Amino acid sequence: MRVLHTSDWHVGRTFHGRDLLGDQEAVLGSLADVVADEGVDVVVVAGDLYDRAVPSGEAVQTCVRVMARIREAGARLVVTSGNHDSAARVGAFAEFAAAGGLHLHTRVDRLHEPSELRDEHGPVLFYGLPYLEPDPARHALNATEGVPGAGEIVERGHTPVLGEAMNRVRADLAARPAGARSVVLAHAFVTGGAGSDSERTIAVGGVEQVPGSVFDGVDYVALGHLHGPQRIDEHLRYSGSPVAYSFSEAAHRKSVWLVDLDADGLAEVRGHELPVPRALATIEGPLQELLEDPAHAAAEDCYVSAALTDEVRPLEAMRRLQERFPHAVHLEWKPAEGKATAPLRYSAIVRGRDDSALAARFVEDCRGARPNETERGLLDEALREVVAEGTE
Repeated sequence: MRVLHTSDWHVGRTFHGRDLLGDQEAVLGSLADVVADEGVDVVVVAGDLYDRAVPSGEAVQTCVRVMARIREAGARLVVTSGNHDSAARVGAFAEFAAAGGLHLHTRVDRLHEPSELRDEHGPVLFYGLPYLEPDPARHALNATEGVPGAGEIVERGHTPVLGEAMNRVRADLAARPAGARSVVLAHAFVTGGAGSDSERTIAVGGVEQVPGSVFDGVDYVALGHLHGPQRIDEHLRYSGSPVAYSFSEAAHRKSVWLVDLDADGLAEVRGHELPVPRALATIEGPLQELLEDPAHAAAEDCYVSAALTDEVRPLEAMRRLQERFPHAVHLEWKPAEGKATAPLRYSAIVRGRDDSALAARFVEDCRGARPNETERGLLDEALREVVAEGTE
């Protein structure tokens, strides 16, 4: 059986205010081509199908079209919920969807119940662990009865609940006929993984990481949550997100894992790079240099994050930047070291200054230069109007 491991679609997410649905559909739609070209039997999505608990109608329709293309290409899908989307909404109509080849695993009390899919060697059991928020998951797992391998969770945190979840998975697997192979989908931060700026923290009590040993005893673990593709162990991997969601991911080579299972279990894992709708670029320097230097030509069609090093904050910087870089989405002012005004305590700033001096100091702090005589006149006029209105 050939499995395509992906995760963290985050359908509906924006990038610094830019709509990404078109980019997302283009990349995720290409998975259907991978399914057809590589003979993929099953596509797994290890959490965060959507970017929010209540996705927009457009985001839902994008997912529907993508999944329909994957099914038409010949693969079944196994999906779990993550820490961004809603388990209840993603898992709605799960029993009906399974009949059409879409297997949804979102219920904590049923995480030990796999989807059984078969190949020429027999069954492959897909266990989907939805994102387990420690306290609610601990209560839900402790409340279930009659589950093989179940125990009481006393300690708090991610490791105890994931450990208990995997105990139940291993107990169910042990009760199956010998030779059944297993794949676990899990949305978690495993020790050794490298995070990025676009992941929402799942820390509880300061500890969000779990050891990889929690997942011992299965053939392959398809991890989700971290957005960079990475290998924790041969059988324990993150596929990463299919699209970059922060400039910290500029160096990522977005990809999916193609996982081959033979009669004995895991046979081979290899990466398959995904198309990049629009690359990311970071540029830095004085605004005029960024607008004129030919060295920045390669960034003109990229999503751009710019750091301006001008001593004085330039006026209308983003508008001017977008004349050359139409996809510039992020801008910060980083004046050369020693040029920025040193921060002062509030009491020191206001001491001995009237309203006019405070307004002038505010302008200086914002742009790195004192207001000129004309600007001081405008500030004083505005202050007089405010005082006049207050006395009417």
